[in-house]
Amino acid sequence: MKERLERLKIIKSLIKAHRIDSQDTLLQLLSEAGYSVTQATLSRDLKYLKVGKVADGQTGYYYTIPSEEERKESEKHFFQDFLRGYVSVDWNDSLFIVRTFSGHSDSVALAIDNMGLEEILGTVAGRDNVVLIALKRGCKGEDLVKSLKERMPEFDSE
Repeated sequence: MKERLERLKIIKSLIKAHRIDSQDTLLQLLSEAGYSVTQATLSRDLKYLKVGKVADGQTGYYYTIPSEEERKESEKHFFQDFLRGYVSVDWNDSLFIVRTFSGHSDSVALAIDNMGLEEILGTVAGRDNVVLIALKRGCKGEDLVKSLKERMPEFDSE
């Protein structure tokens, strides 16, 4: 976990310091900084950091990090989508189920995916009113509930 947090800080500083136009370039810069990661790991890190690409107006696109204010505003919308759509939660050793109001499973799953919670391996939105969450090895439903409550104090798992 500590290594990931350090890597995320390095990625942010590299994107702020350089005009990076591809993951290959970023992987090279990370390697030079002493971090050996796969392209898949880098993609997850970029998603977690909410990195986007913006046009430079002439030659193409480059990576950019949203401001803290933009990130918090975006995160607030995801929290609202989750809280507006969920009905209840339950779990076993490896799966976590979120029951949603009819028609809300897609928006709740998208909100969960964009929260970047460490405990989550992946989500699958049901057709109408359920979201299936696969937990990472070693994580428990109680861990996910704790993370959700830390992020959204108004979340009620009962």
